[in-house]
Amino acid sequence: MFELLNHRIEDIERMCADAVPDRVLGEVRLLAPVDGAMEVWAAGVTYLRSRDARVEESDLKSVYELVYDAERPELFFKSPAWRVVVDGEPVGIRSDSELNVPEPELALVVNRFEEIVGYLVCNDMSSRSVEGENPLYLPQAKMYAGACALSSGIRPAWEVDPSDLAIRLTVTREGAVIWDGTTSTRQIRRPLTELTAYLFHSENHPHGAVLSTGTGLVPELDFLLHVGDLITVSIDEVGELRNPVVAGKDHFRFLTTP
Repeated sequence: MFELLNHRIEDIERMCADAVPDRVLGEVRLLAPVDGAMEVWAAGVTYLRSRDARVEESDLKSVYELVYDAERPELFFKSPAWRVVVDGEPVGIRSDSELNVPEPELALVVNRFEEIVGYLVCNDMSSRSVEGENPLYLPQAKMYAGACALSSGIRPAWEVDPSDLAIRLTVTREGAVIWDGTTSTRQIRRPLTELTAYLFHSENHPHGAVLSTGTGLVPELDFLLHVGDLITVSIDEVGELRNPVVAGKDHFRFLTTP
């Protein structure tokens, strides 16, 4: 994957057009669309709903109110390539946090030249109680075993207009829907190219990167994920991501070898 992201977008488009698949898709297991030294980053508080949810849960409310309107966006490291899970694999909830939620997001695939070359579905799992206690706990709230899920296939950027894509989150428990909501990428406050510009500001990503763009769907504070729940995130024209919920790092031992 990172070899592809060494090229300019026009070259990637040409290579994709010339490619001839040698297998039927159903006969292979699709891995996460990140490898090598690629990193997954994420943006926070890019939707009004996200700002309001962070204010609701936090003891330091002004932090989130200020960053929503600030010139500089909130960006944070989410996951190295080897920790990412894909469609059908489990996502995790922290055993030391009661309030854990999925965060459905449009993710950008960015080449080494800071060009957006594709789109993914991301589930940016988050511990609301850990971050709400103190914003400095953000790394623990956002980075743990099973906290980052990406859809398997990349939708090429030249095939999609990302300005108004419907994003839907559904959580089912024992076959019954317990939470369902829809938003749109038109609600993102910042241009996508502004987010990628800050990702590359004073930093290189020689293997490319994935940048998740924040969530506009946050369940209410009384919503609690349970082990066995099934999380489904879908984005129009991009794809779908389905992951069961587990607890405990032992479920992710297969990810411990980069």
